[in-house]
Amino acid sequence: MVRFAVEQEENGKIRCDACPVLCYIKDGRTGACDRYANDGGELVRVDAFTILQRTDDPAARAVPFLLKEGQSSSESAPDAQEEEEPVVPGWDGDILGGNRTFVTAIGAGTTYPDYKPAPFIVSQQYDDVDMVTVVTEGIFSYCGAKIKIDTDRHIGPERATVRVDGEAVGHVTTGEYGSQMLSLGGVNHLTGGSKKEGRITCQALLQLCNREAVDMSIDGGAEITVQAEAAPIVNGVREELMRVGCGSATIGMFARQWAPHVDEVVVVDDHITGVLSEHQAGKLLGMPPTGLRIKGRRSTPGRYFQVAEPGSGWGGTDISDPLSILDDFKPAIAWPGMRLLMVSTTGEQWAYFELDEALQPVTADLPAALQLSVERIAENCEPSLCSVLFMGGAGGSLRAGVTENPVSLTRSVRQALTHVSCGGAPAYVWPGGGITVMADVARMPRNAFGYVPTPALVAPIEFTLRRCDYARLGGHMEYIRSLQDIAEAVERREFVHGGTAWPGNTGHFAWRKFRD
Repeated sequence: MVRFAVEQEENGKIRCDACPVLCYIKDGRTGACDRYANDGGELVRVDAFTILQRTDDPAARAVPFLLKEGQSSSESAPDAQEEEEPVVPGWDGDILGGNRTFVTAIGAGTTYPDYKPAPFIVSQQYDDVDMVTVVTEGIFSYCGAKIKIDTDRHIGPERATVRVDGEAVGHVTTGEYGSQMLSLGGVNHLTGGSKKEGRITCQALLQLCNREAVDMSIDGGAEITVQAEAAPIVNGVREELMRVGCGSATIGMFARQWAPHVDEVVVVDDHITGVLSEHQAGKLLGMPPTGLRIKGRRSTPGRYFQVAEPGSGWGGTDISDPLSILDDFKPAIAWPGMRLLMVSTTGEQWAYFELDEALQPVTADLPAALQLSVERIAENCEPSLCSVLFMGGAGGSLRAGVTENPVSLTRSVRQALTHVSCGGAPAYVWPGGGITVMADVARMPRNAFGYVPTPALVAPIEFTLRRCDYARLGGHMEYIRSLQDIAEAVERREFVHGGTAWPGNTGHFAWRKFRD
């Protein structure tokens, strides 16, 4: 437990200056953010300061804690008890592991508004190169989350408001291939609306970034439950599969398997419904016209738009009867006994018909060869999941905790001399001005995020670069500490497996190109 020097107030309270709220905290109590506490007149950080330990051992998954004096292993930090995983016993606090150890900002504390250097500026060697990692828990009012929901189901119209507990927290944005997308948070919801809107937005972001489930409603759309790395729940139904592709793409993938066993295939899709005999894939296989007509807007041969409204039925449309998108067959082309397969883009819905003497589709048993192809569509669909990407702007005063000349940090990031990570997870830095980062919360340790009642999220951010480059950009060199120096502060160790992108990997850093 790290302690901070503070002034003792006359009424027995101490003041926390970790954020602009400046809480006065009684002995034995925490501040409004639940991250700092008064322990006998001393300000202490409640969250565990975390390092990542790289391992190639798949059994090493636990999160052991450095035990406090008089504390039993059953009394270690609460989030160590959340997962039913075996605890690796006997960690003695040794954090030295060569290039297999990375110091994160999780639990490091903050110096916001960064009138003083970041809480930890740590030196370490990677591949015989002297490196420095600057860690701090940034206070982000300008932040949000981008949500990718793997489903074809209609969740709401584009630009529709997303609500949590009745308060607006974001909106539906442009859908991507096989997924619906949400943009949540941002300064306008956090601080630009009512106090209740800001509080609920902050709470929803905190839960999402900490990989917890959040129930949402979308104006004119669905009720959904979103959780990172979990299947979305849309109107009470848990999604199973992400579509293999649009209707046209599905035909391209499976046309050769269908051609010997069926005369026509229609792949129903909200975006592009495909018709095999008209499609280029069918033409190349020598399939003759079938006289089938689709109710929709023809784009190019074998590709149809707007065959139905968006919904939760076949292929993300609102239909439950696939025949409803068909017009009468052309009698001069179609023939009795013609075989027709209709299938969705996940293979979850399918129907097989044969035309009678009146050229009307009649339900028939699906041949075994076609059953195999339907199952193969489903096999090629990936599991439906939710992805949560934290996004925040780190171009403000946070930089002053790294260097005396803040713009030099921005330039160093732009020049790929400084690697940015969030809780050890690689962060994508958006082009353009400032340092706008985006990181997958699933690649961070659990409970990596906190909050302050501004309202704003508290998110870990690390800047890693060569020591010589740190000196050149005007870094706080006199505050650099070695791994040995911070050993007593480290309270938590997370294992990261070898396949995960690693801040200390040779080849991962752009600095390798500039080595002397």
